[in-house]
Amino acid sequence: MRQVHRAGEKVFIDYSGDTVAVIDPRSGEILTAQIFVATLGASKYAYAEATWTQTLPDWIGSNIRMLEFFGAVPGLWIPDNLKAAIRKACRYEPEATSTYHDCARHYGAAILPARPFHAKDKAAVEMSVLVVQRWILARLRNRQFFSLRELNLAIAELLTDLNRRPFKKLPGCRASVFESIDRPAMKPLPPTRYEYAEWSKAKVGIDYHAEGDRHYYSVPHTLVGEHVMMRLTDTTAECFFKGRRVAAHVRSYLKGKHTTLPEHMPSAHRKHMKWTPGRLLNWGQNIGAGTRAVVQWQLENRPHPEQGYRACLGLLNLAKSYGEGRLEAACRRALAIGSPHRKRIIAILEAKLDQHPDLFPAADTAAATASRTHGNVRGADYFRDSTTSTDTTTPDEGDDDSCLPNPRSIH
Repeated sequence: MRQVHRAGEKVFIDYSGDTVAVIDPRSGEILTAQIFVATLGASKYAYAEATWTQTLPDWIGSNIRMLEFFGAVPGLWIPDNLKAAIRKACRYEPEATSTYHDCARHYGAAILPARPFHAKDKAAVEMSVLVVQRWILARLRNRQFFSLRELNLAIAELLTDLNRRPFKKLPGCRASVFESIDRPAMKPLPPTRYEYAEWSKAKVGIDYHAEGDRHYYSVPHTLVGEHVMMRLTDTTAECFFKGRRVAAHVRSYLKGKHTTLPEHMPSAHRKHMKWTPGRLLNWGQNIGAGTRAVVQWQLENRPHPEQGYRACLGLLNLAKSYGEGRLEAACRRALAIGSPHRKRIIAILEAKLDQHPDLFPAADTAAATASRTHGNVRGADYFRDSTTSTDTTTPDEGDDDSCLPNPRSIH
């Protein structure tokens, strides 16, 4: 059936089967460049460029430059069924890749690939491929290129000649027909250029994080166990659930690391994250000097800081159960006996020993030392070796044993 193309409606896209050799100037290796070709249905206005591959990044980049070359957006894109563009080739309901679909949606266009094994569905681009091979590639066959940029400059120069070459049977040329009928009927380009993004499917783990390019991004904790779609650009990482964006992060390239937003965490996790050593010490100081001293001891005398955090949070729970006043008294008692452990404090509270200060020695070390100093304490001088000292006293000086009381008479 003969196809009739409305102005500005369709663009046909394909790769040329022929490639162009590019010489690596450093190694002398000969590389092959792929030739991207696109043509508008009504005016047959053509675009062509060279890329290294036919992979998704090169495919998206070529489509973007194609639209910028046109200066406008056709409403329907008709590519071939290459893997970079079409995820599922089907005669009735084909599926484009997520990135290509996202690109078309950004420009307000739709994608309708040609039917598999039906080249006549894109006869316009097949003819343009043939024209590009004859009028561009054939004219470059005897030239040597040492970079992709050099090759694209040569293609652009010959492409201008091709689009301005007069038709044989129709008035005008491709460029004039494009300016008169296609460009006015096409949509204007959006204010911003499409930012290349890769899509992937990920399952939300029990820690409410989903993997994107081997980095883990948080999502709302209510989505644990669900599958989300990850959209990764050079600068952002977005998570979508059932077509709705549920999280957005700054893109990170640290493999195996995590990026977490507090609002995605359960309330208990948020509370735990807010506790820092400084805040724990301030909390202890608000209760009393004894509690602060116990908190500081827990933070400084544990093998790992996390152990100290947990012990201090346990003290916080004791304040809720027994009250701040009793906790302060129990901490003072624990410090006085030199055992500022949480288990010791719990034992003091359970036995209500914090309410009997007379059962414990004073917390002040100087006072405790003074209270132990009296006449019955011999001191260090008592244990000196008597053989090393010179005894100058005589019995006449009042050192007679008869003056001492009989030990048996003492009851």
